[in-house]
Amino acid sequence: MEKLGLLYQGKAKKLYATEDPEVLWVEYLNQATAGNGAKKEQIAGKAELNNRITTLIFDELKRVGIDSHLVKQISPTDQLVRKMTMFPLEIVQRNVAAGSFSKRLGVEEGTELKAPVLEYYFKSDPLNDPFINDDDAVALGLASREELAQIATLARTINTKLTALFKSIDVKLVDFKIEMGTTSDGQILLADEITPDTCRLWDLKDSGADGAVADGNIERLDKDIFRKDLGSILPAYHEILGRLEALAASH
Repeated sequence: MEKLGLLYQGKAKKLYATEDPEVLWVEYLNQATAGNGAKKEQIAGKAELNNRITTLIFDELKRVGIDSHLVKQISPTDQLVRKMTMFPLEIVQRNVAAGSFSKRLGVEEGTELKAPVLEYYFKSDPLNDPFINDDDAVALGLASREELAQIATLARTINTKLTALFKSIDVKLVDFKIEMGTTSDGQILLADEITPDTCRLWDLKDSGADGAVADGNIERLDKDIFRKDLGSILPAYHEILGRLEALAASH
C-alpha cells in the first residue's frame, strides 16, 4: 500500500490517501495538546505508543464483537484504516465524575456515578468543541435521530466492553472520548483512536506502582498527567501498553 497525498492534519494524527479509495493511511504524531490546543508539546515516542495502544484496544474490542475502521498496523507509527464519513461529534462516556463534568455540575472528582453518562460535543475548534444535546445535533445537521440512536447504543456497548477490558488489566475506566463515522455502505463504526490521550485511566494496583503518577489519592495513567503538569506521560503510557500486550499474549 502506497501513501499518497495528505488529506487532513489534526493535533495528533495525519491522514493520507492511498491507491485504494476505501483505505486511508494514518500517521500518529508525537504532539501532545491540552485545552483545545492551547498547550502543546512534542514528546518523542508518543506517536508509537498511541498507535500500538489503539491497535491493541481495537483488536480486543473486535474479539468481543465491536468492529472499527482499523484495517491493520503497518509500522510503529502508522495504520491503515477504512475510509469513513465522520460525524462531527466527540462522543463521551462517563463512569466516574472527573474533569469538566465535576466542574460543570459541582460533583467531587472520583464520585462513582449512579449510571454511565453519554454526552455529545460539537467538533469545532473555533467554538471550543461545545457541549450539545440530541436536538442540537439534529438541528445542525450533524446526525439524524436514527443515527444518534445507533451511535448511543454503540457507545454504551463500547463502554461496557471497554470497562471490562481495562478492569482485566487493573485499570479503572473513568471516562473516554470516541468518534464514529459511516462507511461507504452506510455502516456506523467506531473510528479515530482509543488511547490514554482520549481516556481517563486510574491505576487499581498498589499506590505508586508502575508508571502511574500520584495526584492526591488518584494514580493517573493518562493525559491528565500532561494537562496538570504532573510530569512525563511516557511511563504511564508505557505501563498501559505493557498491560495490554500481556493481555493480548494471554489469549
